[in-house]
Amino acid sequence: MRESRRKFIKTAGCALGMTAFATQVHHFGLMTALAQKVEGNRQRKGSLGTGYKALVCVFLGGGNDGNNMIVPNHNSATISNYSAYAAARAPQGLAIAQSQLLPISVPRMGGLSYGLHPALGPVTGGNNGIHELWAQGRLAFATNVGTLVSPMTKAQYQNNSVSKPYQLFSHLDQVYQFHAGRSDTFSFTGWGGRVSDEMTLASNPNGLVPMITSIDGSQLFTSGQSTQPLAIADAGTPLNEVLNPIGFGDDQISQARLQAFNQLRAIDRDNNYVDAASAITDSAIAANSALATYQEVTVPFPNTSIGRQLRQVARLIKKQADLNVDRQIFYVERGGFDTHNNQLGAQTNNLGEVSQAVRAFYDEMVVQGKSADVTTFMMTDFGRTMNPAGTGGSVGSDHGWSNHLFILGDSVDGGDFYGVNTSNGTPFPNLTIDGPDDATNNTANARGRWIPTASVEQYAATLARWFGLPEEDLQTVFPNIGSFSSTDLGFML
Repeated sequence: MRESRRKFIKTAGCALGMTAFATQVHHFGLMTALAQKVEGNRQRKGSLGTGYKALVCVFLGGGNDGNNMIVPNHNSATISNYSAYAAARAPQGLAIAQSQLLPISVPRMGGLSYGLHPALGPVTGGNNGIHELWAQGRLAFATNVGTLVSPMTKAQYQNNSVSKPYQLFSHLDQVYQFHAGRSDTFSFTGWGGRVSDEMTLASNPNGLVPMITSIDGSQLFTSGQSTQPLAIADAGTPLNEVLNPIGFGDDQISQARLQAFNQLRAIDRDNNYVDAASAITDSAIAANSALATYQEVTVPFPNTSIGRQLRQVARLIKKQADLNVDRQIFYVERGGFDTHNNQLGAQTNNLGEVSQAVRAFYDEMVVQGKSADVTTFMMTDFGRTMNPAGTGGSVGSDHGWSNHLFILGDSVDGGDFYGVNTSNGTPFPNLTIDGPDDATNNTANARGRWIPTASVEQYAATLARWFGLPEEDLQTVFPNIGSFSSTDLGFML
């Protein structure tokens, strides 16, 4: 009989269309220990203060080519210039013409001019993209960031005297390491989920939805130990339908089914598995009720995958006060950045979609009065090789290592580059193939894979600290953070 009840609960829960809440069910064995830990956190931390904050992760799946997203636009003889960039990429047809670059002045680079990919600017019939936010001090870049176990020089990389991230240049493994916020070992939780583990009770004690939400399915980034992330559809589905129960209408049979379902969920609650499943369903039902009504956003969003995802995020943020949440983390993704060939057209299209959607999202946050409370940040698998793959119209690039990542919002100390200095004394790498910042050696295989100087942990910790993660919890969320001298890259105000 007990087994039949459990089977019914499982089946009915799936019928509700709320299985996103069950993404952490594999952690049942830890529940007793976690309950004790969480209660200890409640007593130790208390309130983290008032005021709303949200982090929005925009993941560029496939490995965006940072070498064409930010290009030297100057003629300095001491810092890699446009000529060095063009010499490496123009012969095969992968260089962007200097006249097409969107210029930015970078104080940390001595005021030298750099150029953003033209797709990050205005488009005919669209909005202005994210480029103009640079001059407004709302957009910054963390440069030369990547997966690291500890700081590493070229000599250490080549003589294997320092541990390397496992499975370098592998899509799956490098994505996991960005999501996990560590490269020293495989992790079953993501840094977004672990932040939620540490902060939910203190920040959202009466939240009607989880702290963390994915608009792109279940992701390692959103997974914690005690965290139950929400995973919902994009704005193509109205917010009041994303968790809408199926099979429980107003007719007599449906209402009888609902009554039986509610009664069964109260049985066997002394069993950890059944209690956890019932608690997840309880949360789903409460969230569905909370999302039954909402106000549509004001700013038009592009009807693209990333546009619809960010529009759904904006809807949830607009509903924030009614949901009783003071802290939220969101995950969205735009794939297609694995550009081994046809990169010029593909990256232009992909970056254009991201730029237009992110700008619409920022403008909506301005309308909502939350542009200082919401920080949007980029992650991706890895960078790409400076040396192109192929030639002509099919030219592309291969898997690299470090990359440049954008951060934007009114709490960003924008209009500058941030990171850890490379061989040239700045956070932007030397772009010489087989140079001091290139992991590859002086053989014919030298490709221009820049060795990161700033780690994913340092990048993520900077965001988490602004979000409100207490200093004493930094090591818990980022277990390997002690391998790096700085835990703040400085791009948040």
